[in-house]
Amino acid sequence: MNEVTFSSYLRSLVVGANTQVPVASGGYVIATNFDNAATTPPFCAVMDEIIAFAPWYSSVHRGKGYKSIVTSDIYEQARQTVKQFVCAGANDTAVFTKSTTESINLLANVLANDGGEKLILATDMEHLANDLPWRRHFKVDYACLDAFGRLSLKNVEDKLQQHKGKVALVAVTGASNVTGYINPVHSIARLAHKHGAKIFVDGAQLVPHMPFCMSKGQATECIDFLAFSAHKMYAPFGAGVLIGNSEDLLQAEPLLWGGGAVDLTSQQFIEWDAPPGRYEAGTPNVMGVVALVAAIRTLEANDLEMIHQYESSLISTVIAGLTDISGIRLYSVPTCDDERVSLISFTMEGIDHGLLAQALSQEAGIAVRNGLFCAHPYVEKLLKISDEELKYYHTHDDASVPGLVRISLGLYNTRQEVELFLRTVRRIAADPAFYAKKYQASMRNDRCCNSWQSDFC
Repeated sequence: MNEVTFSSYLRSLVVGANTQVPVASGGYVIATNFDNAATTPPFCAVMDEIIAFAPWYSSVHRGKGYKSIVTSDIYEQARQTVKQFVCAGANDTAVFTKSTTESINLLANVLANDGGEKLILATDMEHLANDLPWRRHFKVDYACLDAFGRLSLKNVEDKLQQHKGKVALVAVTGASNVTGYINPVHSIARLAHKHGAKIFVDGAQLVPHMPFCMSKGQATECIDFLAFSAHKMYAPFGAGVLIGNSEDLLQAEPLLWGGGAVDLTSQQFIEWDAPPGRYEAGTPNVMGVVALVAAIRTLEANDLEMIHQYESSLISTVIAGLTDISGIRLYSVPTCDDERVSLISFTMEGIDHGLLAQALSQEAGIAVRNGLFCAHPYVEKLLKISDEELKYYHTHDDASVPGLVRISLGLYNTRQEVELFLRTVRRIAADPAFYAKKYQASMRNDRCCNSWQSDFC
C-alpha cells in the first residue's frame, strides 16, 4: 500500500477529520489538528463500540442481573487486553484510573504507604504529572539534560551511583511531550535494577504511537510500572491505566476510600480488597474502558509499527521544512537522527508564541499548542530562563511568560496538512510584526469564536 492510500485509509478511521472551522478571512476551512499530544479525536470504531455496548451498560460487580454480569465480564476481560497490548508480565495487574495523572498519584501513594524513607530519581524533562506527585511524598532528585534537551543516560547512572542504593524508583517519560524524544527506557531499567531501584515509565506520549513492551529482553530490562491514557490514543470517556506487579500493589492502602475497594468491613475494621479492586473505589468507568479496548484493537489491527513509520516520515518533513525557514528555532537536534514520536516544538523570532498559535488557527484553521505544556521546568531549561526571570514572572501576573509552539501529529494527519502548515509558517515568518499586531488586540477572534459556538449549538 502506497503512502497516499495508507494515509487516506488512516484518516477514515477517525471521527471528525474533515470538520470545517471558521477563519479570520471569512468562510470555513477543513480543520487541521496538530495538537494530538494533548488529546486525540475518537476512532470511528470506538464510537461504534460505545453505541453497541450502551444497551448492555450496567453496574460493575454490583448485581446478579444479566446486564450487570455481562458488563462486569467485559470490564474484567479488558485488563487482559490492556496487558497484552504492552506485553505486561504474568504477575502484573492493570488498574483502571481516569488518567495518567491519577495513575501516577496512585503509584506515589502506594510507595509512600509502603513505609521507609525513599528517594525518587526523576528527570528534568518530565511532565508535571510525573514530577509533582513524587514531590508531595518523597525527596526527589533529577537527572539532567544535554545541550539539545535530551536526557543524559550517563547522568542517570551517575545519580544512581551517587545515592548508593537509596533510590527506590526511577520515574521517566517514555517520550517527551515537548521535544518528542524517545527515552531508552529499557536501558534505564537495567541501570535502575542494577542499583536496587525500580522503574516507572510515563507512557502517555509513547504508547499511542509505537509498539511498546514492558517485558522486553532480559529481566533486568523489564519495566516495573507503566501508565498511559485512553484520551491520547483515540478513546475519549476518561480512562487511564496503571500497570504493575500485583505484589508491589498489595501492601498499601488505596488512594481513594469507599465502596468497591473493600472486602468485609465494619465500624471496627476495614478489610481491603486485593489489587486491582483495592484501587478502584466507586462505580468503575466501564464506558471509558470499553472505549480504550476498542482503540487498542483498532491500533493493533493496523500495525502500530507501520503507523510509527508513517508518523515519523511526516514529522521529519516538518522538521526539515521548519529548519529552512528564517527566524525559526527548533528545540531539538536539528537533524532527524534521534528517534522521536511525531511532535516538535519551536519559536519564531518577532512574534509571541501565543500570537503565533493564534495566527496559525485564524489564518489557516491549524490547531497547535503553545506555552509550557505542563512541563514547566523542562521548557524553562530549554528556553534558558534564569532564576531571576522566573522570580519576576512568578511575582508579576501581567508579564507575558515565554513559551514554545508545539506541533504534534496523529495517525490521521496527512502530508497535505504538513505542506499547508509549512506554507502558513513561511507566510507568517516573512512578516511576523504584521501578524503580531493583527492578533495582539485579542488572543481570541470574537467573530470566529461566536460563529463556531453558533454553529455548534
